[in-house]
Amino acid sequence: MTVLHLADEGEAADLAAFLSRLLHYDRSAAVRLQATGTALAVFGRPPSFEVLAIRAVRLAKPYENGLDVSLDVTVSAGELLESVDEAAVTALVPGAVTGPPWAGVLPPRGGWRAVTGLPAVDALRALVRAGIGEFRSRTEELGPEGRTRAALDLIGRDIWSRTVGDTGLPVRAVHAAQSLGFLRADGELALLSSGAWLRLRTPYGSIAVRQGGLGLLGVSVR
Repeated sequence: MTVLHLADEGEAADLAAFLSRLLHYDRSAAVRLQATGTALAVFGRPPSFEVLAIRAVRLAKPYENGLDVSLDVTVSAGELLESVDEAAVTALVPGAVTGPPWAGVLPPRGGWRAVTGLPAVDALRALVRAGIGEFRSRTEELGPEGRTRAALDLIGRDIWSRTVGDTGLPVRAVHAAQSLGFLRADGELALLSSGAWLRLRTPYGSIAVRQGGLGLLGVSVR
């Protein structure tokens, strides 16, 4: 089994925290791992948000496994979490699993350009709080008999599909960033676009959303 040597205990702890949050939303979650050199990218998709979450992890030394100098595999998030050893600062790459459909469609590697108009982190956090408050108040107005899954989903789609100002970024992406621990008060944010993709980048991870179907330019099937 391949051993990943992480840069330090902090990287190991952050990786474990990210995997734990993904598993909170989906106990059978899978993640796609891509590593080249000393950079490891971990991709996951929390189903509640319909976004792609990306956690970059620093490695202590360039990835190498025999003749392979790059890693690209989809694995069980739970098995990967169990293998993270914060004391030894290592993680084992579990056996490959049959990836869900999203794992075959990732954002492009390059071509990203800055998008203006993104509010400061405090304003984004306030936007999420307001959305959660609105969701609660609107569901309470339905009454017990009216709180069907379809009704709740309809309210959720109405609130979280709204965009952040004129950026085109859906509020659900901000909500996902907050829920996964990416949207911290000390983080410097950037909004980037490439083809059909938007990416909310923070020092702690990124949230990517695709604005159209697979036929649009900028979508990479890997």
